[in-house]
Amino acid sequence: MNNPEHILIVDDDPEIRSLLARYLKEQGFRVSVAADRRECEAAIADRNPALVVLDVMLPDGSGLDICRSLRDQRPSFPVILLTALKEDVDRIIGLELGADDYLGKPFNPRELVARMRAVLRRAGRDEAALSAQPDTKCYSFAVFEVDPALRRVAVSGGPDVELTGAEFDLLGVFLERPGRLLSRDQLLDLTQSRERDPLDRSIDVLMSRLRRKLGERCEGPIFKTVRNSGYQLAVPVKILPVMR
Repeated sequence: MNNPEHILIVDDDPEIRSLLARYLKEQGFRVSVAADRRECEAAIADRNPALVVLDVMLPDGSGLDICRSLRDQRPSFPVILLTALKEDVDRIIGLELGADDYLGKPFNPRELVARMRAVLRRAGRDEAALSAQPDTKCYSFAVFEVDPALRRVAVSGGPDVELTGAEFDLLGVFLERPGRLLSRDQLLDLTQSRERDPLDRSIDVLMSRLRRKLGERCEGPIFKTVRNSGYQLAVPVKILPVMR
């Protein structure tokens, strides 16, 4: 890796910090560590990491509060939360606050690296879109226009809608398959390239976030929930000519 990505690990357990730092370095990453919120915020300001692996429970505050603050200041900043297996509520709240992914403790470092790389690829597409404008189709649905190359969603003739990378990827899956009923397993595989854990609520939380952000501007429902089957885009989709 010629220019290794810089990863910040935030965890109050010194053994976890040490083990993860060593493993990630072996995988070709540059690594910084922080033991609490104060060190985390200082490291983000001074070193500008590409991604933060963030424990929910910290001695001087909550990782959820850090996630909320990051989303307010830098909406596209990649964050993966670490939570105890029993803290399902914290996982859901973290996703609602805009975390890109979460992993329950204990976990396999190989799985963490796989999820990190998926999030970094998504973040890389966001950055590349700012400078590259390949010839691709755009979409229109309800009151929105979507430019996949720029990863931009806007109200027709109005303001942009701020979506996280995970939210945009999920919306893109529906736009590419208009009217098709998609199961949670299919959505997880298409957006995050992994099998669904029976306890994984990430797709449901992302759907809730998309509905909230898009539905505020529409009178009728954009997405339909089919019980025990999945989700479906409930409005027509038009393909627009590329205009940049």
